[in-house]
Amino acid sequence: MTGWVFAWDGYDPEVEGRREALCTLGNGVFATRGAAPDSAADGIHYPGTYLAGGYNRLASVIEGHALENEDLVNLPNWLPLTFRIDGGAWFALDAVEILFFRQELDLAAGLLRREIRFRDTAGRTTRWRERRLVSMADPALAALEVSITAEDWSGRITFRSGLDGSVVNAGVPRYAALASRHLETLEARHLGADTLFLASRMVQSGTVVALAARTRLLGEAGEIAAGRSTEETAADQVHQDIACDIAAGGTVVAEKVVALHSSREPALSEPGLAAKRSLGDAGGFDALLAPHALAWKHLWEECDIALDSEGNSQTELKLRLDIFHLLQTVSLHGADRDVGVPARGWTGEAYRGHIFWDELFIFPFLTLRLPVLTRALLLYRHRRLPEARRAAREAGLRGAMYPWQSGSTGREESQRLHLNPRSGRWVPDTTWRQRHINAAIAYNIWQYHQASDDHDFLYAYGAEMMLEIGRFLASIATYNPAIDRYEIKGVVGPDEYHTAYPDTPEEEEAGLDNNAYTNVMAAWVLSRALDVLELLPQAQCRRLHERIGLTAEEIELWRDIARKVRVPFHDDGIISQFEGYGALKELDWDAYRAKYGDIQRLDRILEAEGDSANAYQLSKQADVLMLFYLFSADELRGLFEQLGYPFEPDTIPKNVEYYTARTSHGSTLSRIVHGWVVARSDRPRSWHLFQGALDSDIADIQGGTTREGIHVGAMAGTVDLVQRCWLGIEMRANVLHFDPALPAPLGCVRARLRYRRQVLDIVADHDVLRVESRPFTADRVTIAYRHHVREIAPGERYEFRLLKPEDRNRDENRRAAE
Repeated sequence: MTGWVFAWDGYDPEVEGRREALCTLGNGVFATRGAAPDSAADGIHYPGTYLAGGYNRLASVIEGHALENEDLVNLPNWLPLTFRIDGGAWFALDAVEILFFRQELDLAAGLLRREIRFRDTAGRTTRWRERRLVSMADPALAALEVSITAEDWSGRITFRSGLDGSVVNAGVPRYAALASRHLETLEARHLGADTLFLASRMVQSGTVVALAARTRLLGEAGEIAAGRSTEETAADQVHQDIACDIAAGGTVVAEKVVALHSSREPALSEPGLAAKRSLGDAGGFDALLAPHALAWKHLWEECDIALDSEGNSQTELKLRLDIFHLLQTVSLHGADRDVGVPARGWTGEAYRGHIFWDELFIFPFLTLRLPVLTRALLLYRHRRLPEARRAAREAGLRGAMYPWQSGSTGREESQRLHLNPRSGRWVPDTTWRQRHINAAIAYNIWQYHQASDDHDFLYAYGAEMMLEIGRFLASIATYNPAIDRYEIKGVVGPDEYHTAYPDTPEEEEAGLDNNAYTNVMAAWVLSRALDVLELLPQAQCRRLHERIGLTAEEIELWRDIARKVRVPFHDDGIISQFEGYGALKELDWDAYRAKYGDIQRLDRILEAEGDSANAYQLSKQADVLMLFYLFSADELRGLFEQLGYPFEPDTIPKNVEYYTARTSHGSTLSRIVHGWVVARSDRPRSWHLFQGALDSDIADIQGGTTREGIHVGAMAGTVDLVQRCWLGIEMRANVLHFDPALPAPLGCVRARLRYRRQVLDIVADHDVLRVESRPFTADRVTIAYRHHVREIAPGERYEFRLLKPEDRNRDENRRAAE
């Protein structure tokens, strides 16, 4: 691994699925896993292509329960390309002696390369060189190039190029019992001498996907006049055999260009016609590569983060891998396609391609670089506001209740049964009670407004969502006169391990009471909803009141809840994850580590033992600690004072220590939050957790989940640790605050940010922070380092001398005492 190229040497079937996910190429409209073009879904390989927002529902029956699941659909496979010699067996990587293997993901150019040297059963030595792209310049195009060199043989070489519509969703073994055939083939045939065409339709949603593929053979003198024959197989597949002679030492290049269109696209009449037209306009591989590489060059100019430190080249490369996946999951090409950002990107079928709260971790990167994409993703939520209102109404509540898992329509897509692969049992899943998803959406709206100053969005979309989410949170709060507090009952927190109190019958699982994170976030949302009303122009505010029926009495109720929602405590200052958490049993962590080794998924281990995570003080991931992730100590101090609770100087370290000892890190997001909350108090540990988070998918630390799709939220979180946590970026009261505190191994960070129409180049090391605004027509903005506040205009630059660690500690202690 060097600079911009992520490389793997040697072929290992055990990790091939992981590499396929990591080497996915996409452009925000569709993405294709890095599977070998000669492979099929066989337990080692899993070719997969996914359309952003390409969902379909199927019904299944599991243990007598009728289930309907909406899935991200595995599209027809455009990759198939292999060869054979003199009519022999078709090449398959797993059937030859591999002499050399190297695979490279070129992050700078968005290019996948593979080189293989092998010997077949006849003793012939062949070299395979492959290049692949999914165009970031034209979102309908992809291309594959395979060069075959006959090192010590000559003969007749035949290439087989195909389109395969027989694919099913089979990328997640846990879903094997569920219905998986989402596509029906409408047409599969050849068009002219060198082109194949296939059109499929999703059986429930009706989305049509059309692919046209052109394959040519090239030699040193240009295109080879090859013999061709086309075969349409079982109505779902079409392939073409293309043959020519090859001399010993000679090379033949097979070039395959594909156009993919769907009926989800705007300004499109019929996908098949569009695919044929796009392919007809497309040049060869090199012609597509030039604008594609240029598009990536421009993206990296705006989005790269450079770590100028000796010995950190691998860290920088891993960070760029994470940025790369973010940029091909969400791009300008998809901004008008009405899609959200799924937890696993468009790289696999885990979580069925659903959208969760991972936006909370993903949006900061986008908002401070490509805010137009955050706006588009927030509009995905706004378009589903009617469905969220319907969900609240059907639950007997007010406002808008957004789902924990969202897909095409915004209805709740969470499964009601979950397979525990350790026990083989299907168990009830009530994690859909995570009402804090609504607070996450409100938080994202507010942060986007703070960074962009996009008043038009707030007036037209954001304010209505904020108010309806506030209304919902107020409607699930009930007043308890005995303690003069509002309580929120029957929810599940971010932890997810705890879904009910111990010994609650499965059929009666009704959530938990007063989850601290949910309650504090409710108070914060209601406070910001009140702020939004102040930000709206008078006429706009009146119209919004009238449209949604917001009354003065309701606003007063919000004020009361925002001051009186209950936050439980135990053990002298520990914020209880939920009411009664402190009374749960302690787990013998050492015994479980000794018995099982990997105990990240303690919920599955305990269920397989006939026990339940509900009985113990443990967490899958940060829950209470999410408060310290989202808010600064100053903000939290203000929130707790507003609620009438103490927030002592040791509140954060005391709670961090308590919950760290009880967290299994069963989610890839967990190390992000834990690395964040200790960034100021224990920088070596923060760096260690950051490194672990960087390896979440590279090393597949969850034990086999990466092959089912990379974890976009964790990837975004690693970037955010660098840009917001270690640079100390906060947006409060129309000021962009900086407070850099880099870990010792990190000498310098360079990044480019967008803040309120200014483009800021940031350089920070252990001594100096430099902020330079690039020349542009924009208003001044206010920046600050601790007590030093400056207004900066385009073209200006400011430097701040940073406090030494010992001076920083004295300053922080003084501020806490005040």
